[in-house]
Amino acid sequence: MANPLFTTLVKLRGNPRACVYTEPLWGLSMNLCLPYMSVYMLALGLNDAQVGLVASIYMVSQVFFAFFSGPVIDKMGRRFSTAFWDFIAWSIPCIIWWRAESFLFFAIAAILNGSMRVTTNSWNCLLIEDAEKEHVTSIYSLVIICGQFSAFFAPIASILVSRLTLVPAIRILFINAFVLMTLKVFVLYFISKETRVGLVRLEESRGKNIFQLAGGYGAVIKLMLRSRPTIFAVIILILISIVALINTTFWQVIVSRKLLVPDPLLPLFPIIRSVLSIFFLFFIMPRLKSNILKNPFLLGFACYIIGQVILILVPVEGTAKYILLSISLIFDGFGFGALTTLSESLLALNVSARERARVMAIVHMVAMAVTSPFGWIGGLLSEMSRDFPFVLNIGLLVLGIAVILVYYNKKSINENESTGKIIR
Repeated sequence: MANPLFTTLVKLRGNPRACVYTEPLWGLSMNLCLPYMSVYMLALGLNDAQVGLVASIYMVSQVFFAFFSGPVIDKMGRRFSTAFWDFIAWSIPCIIWWRAESFLFFAIAAILNGSMRVTTNSWNCLLIEDAEKEHVTSIYSLVIICGQFSAFFAPIASILVSRLTLVPAIRILFINAFVLMTLKVFVLYFISKETRVGLVRLEESRGKNIFQLAGGYGAVIKLMLRSRPTIFAVIILILISIVALINTTFWQVIVSRKLLVPDPLLPLFPIIRSVLSIFFLFFIMPRLKSNILKNPFLLGFACYIIGQVILILVPVEGTAKYILLSISLIFDGFGFGALTTLSESLLALNVSARERARVMAIVHMVAMAVTSPFGWIGGLLSEMSRDFPFVLNIGLLVLGIAVILVYYNKKSINENESTGKIIR
């Protein structure tokens, strides 16, 4: 029996194929350097609090750009918005990161990088608006897999670090990121086309400015507040976003500064996480699919919790720390693969196609607004103890399990009441 992901990959056509097939270029550019951003900043003289502050500046910038992303995308079109804002959000910051020397460089790059919230919105519209609904989860799984394949090139980063030391090696990776990301921008633009919904929104927004289009947010917000699944999706997205922010920002910090893992070995660890994510998405996720996402969500949260607990318990001395770090990454890989795919699918399946751009803009604006202080909070916690950011993560993940159980329990009760059944 053919694997659903292989089947989906072969059958992709139009914009979904253009987006999925060009996604490896993002992984081979940004995923080779972004995981080492924190230790790169520390090596250039920033402290833990400044690293966390840069992460918070990045999140605040996302809040601003998320607010205007819906009107901007409707006005510019999905296709052109993706190309234009990808260049602003990724290509230009790569040049700044390449020449970075102080906190100011990273702060400016973080502000520009926050505009990725526009291109994230437009790219998601480009990806799924012309896709068949039953393939949405598989498409998002393929996207994540494409990004994770970059980890197989991590030994290149390891060799560069061992030969050149950390800072020169990461600078070279940022030049590589600029070239490949810019190539992705142009290739995707020329092999894609505007979506059907995008063409309608372009026509409807003709003659209106961005602020006039943003004025329609009131009705969209009312629509969202009446949708219990949408509210549930927003809460889950917020929790996952906070955990991802802390994990991305401080994982390399705890491994490098507390566990004293040598810099040349740092690029090798993501291979484990990526291999497990790919395995999970290809062979386990298809078996977990059902009419509800409850069980896959619970499994994802549980795996992530186990991974974070093991990370905190890893000893500083001895070779056992490498074994435990690897085990931690195994659970992280399963947790990441499940939660990232499911959260994106949950939003995609519960958002009106006609108002997708504006609804997604509000959803991500709210999520980023709530998430933004946690970079700074994580930095303060890390200065007290390198373990504390991950203790916070564990608490948030436990809260996620509670939210899942409450939501699906109430949903089950409501469904049984609607069919005349009584649960005792």
